[in-house]
Amino acid sequence: MGTGDTGTLHTTGRHMGERANILEDWRARVLSHPELVLEDRDLMRTLLAATDRQMGDNVIDMRGIAMDRLENRLDQLEDTHRSVITVAYENLSGTNRVHRAVLTLLDQTDFEAFLKALGTDVADILRVDQVRLVLESTEVPGSGVTGVQNPEDVLTVVVPGFVNAYLAGGRAVGDRGVTLRRVGDGAGVIYGTGADWLASEALLRLDPGPNRLPGLLAFGAKDPHQFRPGQGTDLLAFFAGVVERLMRTYLD
Repeated sequence: MGTGDTGTLHTTGRHMGERANILEDWRARVLSHPELVLEDRDLMRTLLAATDRQMGDNVIDMRGIAMDRLENRLDQLEDTHRSVITVAYENLSGTNRVHRAVLTLLDQTDFEAFLKALGTDVADILRVDQVRLVLESTEVPGSGVTGVQNPEDVLTVVVPGFVNAYLAGGRAVGDRGVTLRRVGDGAGVIYGTGADWLASEALLRLDPGPNRLPGLLAFGAKDPHQFRPGQGTDLLAFFAGVVERLMRTYLD
């Protein structure tokens, strides 16, 4: 055996010793902290697959089946957890936006400033594309609308009965305070030319006070899914209540 062979043996032996030390260290760490393996999904999946290969196709591993089911259940729970967090965040975000919109309206000193805030700051805060305040009046001519409806107009005055007719859209809607839907027929009366590009709307029925005709606060959105049946309406109902009270103050 030559000198070179002796060097090779020493090198191989040293590598084997180092590998043994690494394995022993890894084994000690796993024994003292088993969660290093148990919490690693990829590692656990590989170990289970190796166990299945050793047992062969003729052996049913009940523990493996149970582990698969537990893993699937864990995935479902994590998906549910993420969904709950997402909904909670959206609800909190929506609440904050409505509160900011309410404070903005409370800062206005007269009806004209109130209308301007509705069409600008409030629309931006609530992330809607158009806001319209619809009021019925007996002084409106037969056309159903007073004046020319410009895109920047917020107030629309209509003939008596228009609010209920528009909300119903040919269907019975009862006494719902908030209606979420696709933009209805006759939307041009409310939104003017904006009705051509709006896709969904939130309609808030308003009660301006005793001996006054009903009103309507309309939020129009380009997104067809922004307002749709089945969504929560508590925040919008609260906002409608604030608008009603402010209108009674201004109109009195």
